Formats: sequence, C-alpha cells, structure tokens
Amino acid sequence: MAGTSGAAGTWGAERAWSRGDRARTAAKLMLGWVALLWLLEVADVLSGHALDGFGIVPRTPSELVDVVPASFIHFGFAHVAANSVPLLVLGFLAALGGLRRFAAVCALIVVADGLGVWLISPSGTNTAGASGLIFGLFGFLLVTGLVERRPLGVLVGLLVAAVWGGSILAGLAPTQSGVSWQGHLVGLVAGVAAAFVLRRRAAGPALRAGGAL
Repeated sequence: MAGTSGAAGTWGAERAWSRGDRARTAAKLMLGWVALLWLLEVADVLSGHALDGFGIVPRTPSELVDVVPASFIHFGFAHVAANSVPLLVLGFLAALGGLRRFAAVCALIVVADGLGVWLISPSGTNTAGASGLIFGLFGFLLVTGLVERRPLGVLVGLLVAAVWGGSILAGLAPTQSGVSWQGHLVGLVAGVAAAFVLRRRAAGPALRAGGAL
C-alpha cells in the first residue's frame, strides 16, 4: 500500500513538473519570437524599410524565396503591434502540445500560407506579416481538440473562438483595404489541415491522463 501510494505521488509530482516546465518553455519561446519580430521591424526602419522587400509579390518566380521570411516582416510598428498579442497567446497555447509538433505546425502553416499568397493574391501587391500564421494557429487550436477527442483541447478551442472568433471573421472579409484576406484564408485552412495531418495517435489511459493540449 505505502509503496503504491509513493509511486503515485512521484508520478503526480513528475507530471506536474513536466506541465510547468512545458509552460515555461512555451512562454520563453513565444516571448523570444515576438521580440524577434520587433527587432526586425526596428532594423527595417533603421535601414529605410529595406526589409520590406522580403514580402511576397505574387506569381514572380524569384519571390518564392520569400515565402518563409515574409512571415517575420511587417510594414510598420502598428502592424507588428497588432500581431504581437494574438501570436503570443495562440503560439503559447499551441506550443504546450510539444515543441516538436509546434515547429511542424508552424512550418506547415507558414509554407502553405506563403505559397497561397504567391498564387492567389492580386498582382502588384507585396504581402508580409505574421497574420497568416496567426490565422493558422487559430484554426489549429479550434479543431485539434475535436480531431483528437481531447476534452481539454475542445475547451481551449471554444475559448479561442470566443476571444478571437469575431476578429478572425472580420479578417476574412474581402472588402478590407490594405489587408491580405487571401493570406488569412489560406493560413486558416492550413491550420485546420495541420490539426488533421499532425494529430496525435491514441495513447494508453496513463499517457492520456498526463497529455497536453
């Protein structure tokens, strides 16, 4: 009896520590990510907006190299400020599920979104910013709990929808000037697809009990 109780207590402590450690790691990652975006915008301003050239100009073959960098470049401090909080929060929640899967989710969204912008955005435009990734993370968090049948994940999806659902719908409206609704739409679809492509396989009861989002 005593031995069993001690083992359960140790497992509980390890599980609690791993969750806390995972949260701290996710927070540091996203704080660093957002800080990088601000540093890049400072460098952009100091260079006379030379970094704006890393945005994506549609259907120009040489612009394919900017598919990934475009997600880190913004057009002014107001632009990066508008993306900072949702990227920080949604990225943190997604990263709680494990950094390896989070990296794969972000890579899928960024590449798919960049290619989508390159293919379908209006000619003569230059698109950049983290909003495509933000819409993708929203889509991923919205459905991943349902896809994996995890009650906590479903709850997170509902909370995310309640907080950002209105903004997401507004960002998909084609009538907005200076906003790439195409990038938002492709990012959202890519995030939903990532939830299916990168879903966790069923685990045993013990593993499920200590699972992440």
